[in-house]
Amino acid sequence: MPRYRAIISYDGTNFFGWQVQPGKRTVQYEMEKVVNQMAKNPAEHIRVQGSGRTDTGVHALGQVVHFDLPFDIDAEGVRKGLSSMLPFDIGISKVEKVSTAFHAQYSAHTKTYRYRLSVTEFRDPFKRNYTGHWYRRLDYDQMALAITDYLGEHDWLSFAAAGFQAKTTVRTVTRAVIEDHRDEGEIVFEFTGTGFLYNQIRIMVGVLLEIGMGTRPVDDIPRLLAAKDRQQARLTAPASGLYLKSVDY
Repeated sequence: MPRYRAIISYDGTNFFGWQVQPGKRTVQYEMEKVVNQMAKNPAEHIRVQGSGRTDTGVHALGQVVHFDLPFDIDAEGVRKGLSSMLPFDIGISKVEKVSTAFHAQYSAHTKTYRYRLSVTEFRDPFKRNYTGHWYRRLDYDQMALAITDYLGEHDWLSFAAAGFQAKTTVRTVTRAVIEDHRDEGEIVFEFTGTGFLYNQIRIMVGVLLEIGMGTRPVDDIPRLLAAKDRQQARLTAPASGLYLKSVDY
């Protein structure tokens, strides 16, 4: 059976995350529905494997998935066919044939997440589903100084929400930057790493917001990492601002 890799984007507003859940609308469910329809609903259900899960309300610019089809179809034909059947809040930008050794999750080297934060007092109704919103004054320079403390290999237990199922909480962050878009009413955070725990990015952003407000010391991140205590980093930024930007293999 030929294997296909697809890059998909989705607006997570009306999804209960990526993973299939009984009775709930998820991205994986919608993808599997159209893939199986294209394969003429074979007796054995075709699974669509993503590079990782995104949670309720979280978006994707470049989620990577793979699936096997029972017959050989041109990759561009697969893209066009699936695109014609998918709901409007999911789009497919690219499909290609790959080796059956490829796995969307296990073959990934790094993932990049982007977090958009609206920082105007005015709560823009057209941004409410696509940014986090923070109306209190933030010290941009303090956050820019602190964000570099996330770089490197660490045990991220203090930054993992309850309910995570990972075997280890050790991850490596290779890139952590803050972008100043205050002329457009936003601050943007970007993180690249070997993997991220449940809610980790949103908690990392929450800590930076506390530093920006002055309620947490600028040099507190190393202490939090060493503490391995989730109770010491409890602020979690809203899901609406988070995007899975890309996956590298």
